[in-house]
Amino acid sequence: MLKISHISKTFNPGTVNAKTALNDLSLTVNDGDFVSIIGANGAGKSTLFNAVAGSFYTDSGSIVLDDIDITLMPEHERARIIGRLFQDPMCGSAPGMTIEENLALAAGHGGWLSVLSREDKKLFREKLSLLGMGLEDRMQQPVGLLSGGQRQALTLMMATINPPRLLLLDEHTAALDPSTADKVLELTRNIVIEAKLTCLMVTHNMQSALELGNRTLMMDAGSIIYDVAGEERSKLQVSDLLVLFKEASGRVLDNDRMLLS
Repeated sequence: MLKISHISKTFNPGTVNAKTALNDLSLTVNDGDFVSIIGANGAGKSTLFNAVAGSFYTDSGSIVLDDIDITLMPEHERARIIGRLFQDPMCGSAPGMTIEENLALAAGHGGWLSVLSREDKKLFREKLSLLGMGLEDRMQQPVGLLSGGQRQALTLMMATINPPRLLLLDEHTAALDPSTADKVLELTRNIVIEAKLTCLMVTHNMQSALELGNRTLMMDAGSIIYDVAGEERSKLQVSDLLVLFKEASGRVLDNDRMLLS
């Protein structure tokens, strides 16, 4: 379980450039929840992820993951229990290392200097075959030669090969073409369900926000303004989300990227 209690974060406090990015935000995510998060640019979505991942410390509040208070835990220590994918497919893997070496590093075997057993290599091939991209036959190929979609799928596999306590997906399909994005989203759905992961996914695609997972959050001005799950969520359409955003925020959602997705 992830329990976020009253966290706030203001950048450049006390200056003319002061920006409140998180505003007394509280959120409880139960084990096995797959939560999609939407909101306009500057709503605080990525800032929330950065706070959970430890990219900075919040000004106030607490973050507890599986009864462990990680509020002041350094980022590199949180990375052992939190998996994360970014929008840029170039993040999350080492381009000069082979597919096999990247997987070995992710699995905790040491990457370049690792000596893999036959069982390890068999496991990597089996995992890669699930991606449906033929990467299991290209284990010695440098990751830098892969397409964006292949690299993002590999990064997803790396982030979950040792199932994390929490998986953060920060618009991880936004840089991909629609067809590839759909394939990576389907892989995401399968991996999260099979491994019973607790997952938070930021997306600009409002339809995906309603179709993927079991819960949808809407953010604005550093706060959660709408939280829906269950039967109520299953009845919603994208047009309903636009109305709900206006009712909760008092303004019209004008993010072209979201509206055109």
